[in-house]
Amino acid sequence: QVQLVESGGGLVQAGGSLTLICAASGLTFSSYTMGWFRQNPGKERELVAAVTRSGGNTYYPNSVKGRFTISRDNAKNTAYLQMNSLKPEDTAVYYCAASRTTPTYLSVRGSEYAYWGQGTQVTVSS
Repeated sequence: QVQLVESGGGLVQAGGSLTLICAASGLTFSSYTMGWFRQNPGKERELVAAVTRSGGNTYYPNSVKGRFTISRDNAKNTAYLQMNSLKPEDTAVYYCAASRTTPTYLSVRGSEYAYWGQGTQVTVSS
């Protein structure tokens, strides 16, 4: 079955960096747009980054643009989220997700993602 396993979360001071890793199995990884979402209790899930199948196109909301970078290695079935200049408001559980798409389509709605990881906690202290 499809599995997405996130790692790399943790506690970091404001201004610090973390790299999240999403290891995928059970799917043809290169056929999926990959996204990273975050959520806090009582709040809506937020897309923080997405990358097309080949890695050629990416999306970031204004809240993380210039600080977060999504990438993928299709040979390793792995997606990454490099997070720099972290702020306390970046604290959340971060999830990776996979959306089956055409080669150049970039999924930006959570409903477009069929598979989800279990999440990894990121805590940024002030």
